[in-house]
Amino acid sequence: MTAPGVEDAVRGKEPATERRLHPVTPLRRAWAPVAVVIGWAVHDPDQAQHQLARLTATTLLIAIAVLVPVAALYGFMTWWFTHFAVTESELRIRTGLLFRRTAHIRLERIQAIDVTQPLLARVAGVAKLKLDVIGTDKKKDELAFLGEREARALRAELLARAAGFAPETAHEVGEAPARELLRTPPLDLAVSVVLTGATWGSLVAAIVVPSLLWLATHSVWTVLATGVPLLGAAGASSVGRFVGEYDWTVGESPDGLRIDHGLLDRTHETVPPGRVQTVRIVEPLLWRRRGWVRVELDVAGSSNSVLVPVAPRAVAESVVARVLPGVTVPAAVSRPPKRAGRCVPVWWRGHGLAVTDAVFATRHGLLRRSLALVPHAKVQSVRLAQGPWERLWRVADVHVDTGANKTVTARLRDAQEAAELLRAQAERSRTGRRDARPDRWMAPPADDAEAQESRRP
Repeated sequence: MTAPGVEDAVRGKEPATERRLHPVTPLRRAWAPVAVVIGWAVHDPDQAQHQLARLTATTLLIAIAVLVPVAALYGFMTWWFTHFAVTESELRIRTGLLFRRTAHIRLERIQAIDVTQPLLARVAGVAKLKLDVIGTDKKKDELAFLGEREARALRAELLARAAGFAPETAHEVGEAPARELLRTPPLDLAVSVVLTGATWGSLVAAIVVPSLLWLATHSVWTVLATGVPLLGAAGASSVGRFVGEYDWTVGESPDGLRIDHGLLDRTHETVPPGRVQTVRIVEPLLWRRRGWVRVELDVAGSSNSVLVPVAPRAVAESVVARVLPGVTVPAAVSRPPKRAGRCVPVWWRGHGLAVTDAVFATRHGLLRRSLALVPHAKVQSVRLAQGPWERLWRVADVHVDTGANKTVTARLRDAQEAAELLRAQAERSRTGRRDARPDRWMAPPADDAEAQESRRP
């Protein structure tokens, strides 16, 4: 195994300075031995209760006296043997006491860097740095925990180096300034949660199911055992969404769109420029009278999924225009032919299609409308599907696959129109990819001294 710093020396580079996590990190790691004991007790509660009954007070005190120092030592050792360093081309994270693991994260493959602060971390003044990297699974690489200022400074440095700034000046660049585009009022968020169909569906289930059980069994315990969890789940989902999306703020910076949100756990996310594959404008039935919509995203390799939790349509569309430059949300869509109703009665009216010079847009849903916008440059493949019943009525579906492993479908189009759409969309996608700007962090080019200077604190 190569010693720290030797690897860079062998390559003829200046050894990278290795750093440790914040000193409060051992408290987080120390819970692991305790969690093992709790997990054993939950897995076999009868045996755990039997063993606990056999323990005397003296034995229990001795066990605690042993477990606490072992947990503390484990937390300290895992913190002591965890280092990270930023080199010219990568972020290097070394972990492990007995089995060493070194993660080499190439800076140009970083898609997003989020700063999150759980409630206790906010109290302690620390933060967690999460990285979305191309080619990794859904689990993010992370550095937990760093001082809050250090986390933000490291994030800015990584983004600056990924954008092409020289290593000796990247740490001086600082975090790019952001201009606020949108802030969701707490009252609007609360009303939108109440007016969501899922909230009412959960409440109806919590009322109807126990009532039916009472009529069938006349057992109070059965009703309570069923109704209380259902009612709790309904409240938890609504409250959880309000707490998670509280004080939702969207700002624009050279790094991309920044999103800050959370009442208890505070999260600082970034929507990377050029990585957005699909934008969906969702319009629930109960929101239409207020003119509200919700904007969701599909981002390649990232877990970012919400851009705007609730906002007036005009405001939401202005934010969409910042995510997809040059894209205008289509004002209207064309419905499938009336004979499509033979394939999908009633609900065929909820489908629609609009193709502009910039996007492939499809709509579906009658009660909960959703308009999906896919830039032509983000289309990976186009497919036409036609079942036997659809062939009978001369309609077909056109599927568009994106780089986020998602599919957007234009349902029940006229068969001749679908064939033409298949051919034309393939050409539009090829042209769009040829003319698209490269997916890079920060818009200013490296030789633009004035733009670089604007990023300095």
